[in-house]
Amino acid sequence: MMGIFYGSTTGNTATLAREIAAQLGIGSADVHDVAQASADLAERYDTLLLGSSTWGVGDLQDDWYTFVDELKKVNLNGKKIGLFGCGDSASYPDSFGDAIGVLYEELAGTGCTFIGQVNATDYPSTDSKAFQDGKVLGLLADDDASEKTPDRMKIWVEALQNA
Repeated sequence: MMGIFYGSTTGNTATLAREIAAQLGIGSADVHDVAQASADLAERYDTLLLGSSTWGVGDLQDDWYTFVDELKKVNLNGKKIGLFGCGDSASYPDSFGDAIGVLYEELAGTGCTFIGQVNATDYPSTDSKAFQDGKVLGLLADDDASEKTPDRMKIWVEALQNA
């Protein structure tokens, strides 16, 4: 069973979370805004899809800071985690999508397995934490290339389903 957890300030990540839910057939009861959710909810899911926009120069969306600290206290051993986020590659090329890299760093070593990494060839070149070894750690919706989001989502969803 999959649960989606997102943090959203302007509504972009919330919209992306709902689009992902629709693509994967996840009901609205399993889509959670981290500003109002308990990290204990994560225990009911086998797969967690975690989404954050990137703020400032590589920061998580504000609601994630408390939530990720609480999430690290939950037993994540054996759980699959997919990452998604929003950003702006033109204005912030070196930190584009950093938030999903921060979530990756925060949750590495908790016993979870990260899924949904895809080839980064369709993304701009960057030093962002969201990119490792020629892969992007998850789905990134780019304010500067929004027309690419549907195709990127399709590729990411396939990667999740094949994990």
